Amino acid sequence: MIARVSLRAGVLAYLAAILLVPVGLVFWRTFEHGLHAPWAAISAPDARQAFWLTIEIALVTVPLNTVFGVLCALAIVRRRFPGKGLLNALVDLPLALSPVVVGLALYLLYGRAGWLGPWLTSHGVQVLFALPGMILATIFVSLPFVVREVVPVLREIGTDQEEAAATLGAGSFAIFRRVTLPAIRWAIAYGVVLTTARALGEFGAVSVVSGRIVGKTETLTLYVQDQYESFNTTGAYAASVLLALLAIGTLVLMTVFRPKEGI
Repeated sequence: MIARVSLRAGVLAYLAAILLVPVGLVFWRTFEHGLHAPWAAISAPDARQAFWLTIEIALVTVPLNTVFGVLCALAIVRRRFPGKGLLNALVDLPLALSPVVVGLALYLLYGRAGWLGPWLTSHGVQVLFALPGMILATIFVSLPFVVREVVPVLREIGTDQEEAAATLGAGSFAIFRRVTLPAIRWAIAYGVVLTTARALGEFGAVSVVSGRIVGKTETLTLYVQDQYESFNTTGAYAASVLLALLAIGTLVLMTVFRPKEGI
């Protein structure tokens, strides 16, 4: 009994020291002088632009990675094809690769001196230092989450119900819509939450490809660093709190979805 209580106390103390105290300190420093200063800071035009740009990137990234994640999971679990093992390994590459390296790779590919840069420039297409490059970077770093949530569920449910539906004459799309999708819906939802959290908090890859143009290509995470380096601690703290509130929202969604994964 004593050992169990000590273990729980140790875990809670560790989490408090690593997570709760630093985040709580940010909240305290933000609101220690009231609400007016942080509200004015987060209501500034550059802050609002950074916030809506972050939301816009997430609104594009999350649906694309959701569709890809479901299709990729189905291919890994339900299909046999050459290179399947390689595909399964490549899906995890964004988890192992530094986001800064991702940004540099995109720069070498789409930059003016890169492989595709001259062709894009000649056709008037700007990828780097613009929204397309930021979306590509965010898609790359948040790609694995839906796949890795759906794959184990597909393996767990097996193929018996799908085969029974096929025997009764159902087509592939009908089988997916009526049999497979209801079985994996909570795994997809949980993967979407993780993808959203990653997209909202991305910094490294976006920092390289965005150019960090204030008022144009600055996301909320980049805005926090810019304000802190400019000694505007109120603006940095207020933007950090906004990011923290978005993270708390995703955490609430995760706790809602987690118990339903087995349904």
